[in-house]
Amino acid sequence: MTDFLTEPVTASGTAEDQKPAPGRMREQPAADPARRPLDVDTARRLRALTGVDEELLARVKYERSKYTALGGVVLGTSVIAAFSMWNFATEALGRVSFVAVIPTVIWMLFVLNLDRWLVTPQPNARRRAGPLVTRLLIALLLGVVIAEPLVLRIFQTAIEERVADDRTDAIDRLRTNLVRCNPVPSTTQAVTPRGCDRTYVLSFGATPGERGEELGALRSDAVTLQKRVDRDTTRLEAIDSEVRDECRRLVRIAATGLYQRTSECLRLRDKAQDYRTTHRTSENEKRLAGMNNRISKIEAELTSSRGAFLKARADGIERRLEEERTKQKEIGVLERIRALDELASGNTVLFAGIWLVRLLFVLLDMLPVLVKYLSGDTAYDRMLSNESNSAVKIHGEEVRLAERRAMANLEIAQDAIEQDVRRHRAESEAASREHTAAMNIRVRQAVNALEDEIRRSSTV
Repeated sequence: MTDFLTEPVTASGTAEDQKPAPGRMREQPAADPARRPLDVDTARRLRALTGVDEELLARVKYERSKYTALGGVVLGTSVIAAFSMWNFATEALGRVSFVAVIPTVIWMLFVLNLDRWLVTPQPNARRRAGPLVTRLLIALLLGVVIAEPLVLRIFQTAIEERVADDRTDAIDRLRTNLVRCNPVPSTTQAVTPRGCDRTYVLSFGATPGERGEELGALRSDAVTLQKRVDRDTTRLEAIDSEVRDECRRLVRIAATGLYQRTSECLRLRDKAQDYRTTHRTSENEKRLAGMNNRISKIEAELTSSRGAFLKARADGIERRLEEERTKQKEIGVLERIRALDELASGNTVLFAGIWLVRLLFVLLDMLPVLVKYLSGDTAYDRMLSNESNSAVKIHGEEVRLAERRAMANLEIAQDAIEQDVRRHRAESEAASREHTAAMNIRVRQAVNALEDEIRRSSTV
């Protein structure tokens, strides 16, 4: 019987944990001398990831390899989850950092323990479909979460090229909108082009439009004055031509014998002088020359102001573009997912490949649960169910036995109390009778003494 009473401490628990449960006697399996301790320890650790009882599994040794392989699947799934979290963390940080190790380790331990809970053998598991469906759904959701970073990692090159193209297009569109929405103003009340809001409108200290209105008005006045001066000049040239033609003719005065100009010449001269005076031709010509000089000066200033405006606009656009490039330094996770969806939407082959990779990783994460529950009911599962049912029955009997024992103890205690009550009652009654008897004796003695005293008194 020594094999049933002595069990050494194993790697899966302490000596107290390895003690046989009430009502169950297990035979300690003999050690295999051909198996190395390292192999035994490694296989035991892998089986520990499946939550099996080594003591119970020793009764069905041929199933050890199955649960060892299942432990390897659980470990492999947790390693894949760790690699997925490492990719996700590095992409979120934008660089490889030691900080990414912390969530990677936490996620690996979480997935490892969750998969261990999912594949841990449960008594009578085939009789309950609810826990099975729940575990499959949990494994499915977990697989979807783990698969996405790995898919992004596999298609990283195509994603980064698409993101680079999108960012280049965004920069080009921004530059085009900034140029379109900030034209060189010709007036102080320039109309903002359609589709331009505060995002694309730049602010400037001074614009060429302030002198543009003045130049436009001055040019309009100069054109009007030029037409007037041209008309007056043409009329005056015609009069001067008549004066020259008429004044070439000289007439001789009979009294003096001298030659002089005709009266018509004098009249035409007066007419020309009167025309110059009334139409102010000289003043208009001087005014027109001054206006032309002012126009030339304003045009020079406007050209200089336009160049300064163009330079300020180019500097402002470059600053906005640099701000946009600064925002685009690192490629975020959401940007990668969006780029991947855009790539998949335009290419059927790529779309199918992406979803095949996703389904592959989802299936890999669901593999422990699928392997466990699609392998059917094993001998270990049946033994576990029988032992669990036996333990439940033994526990019920122990509870009922303890209940009967407690009830018996209560009845014994109640009988003892009733006996004590009866004994105290009998003792009280006996004491009362003795007291009554003693009192009767004393009364009788007193009565006898009184009668004797009465008789003596009557005799005297």
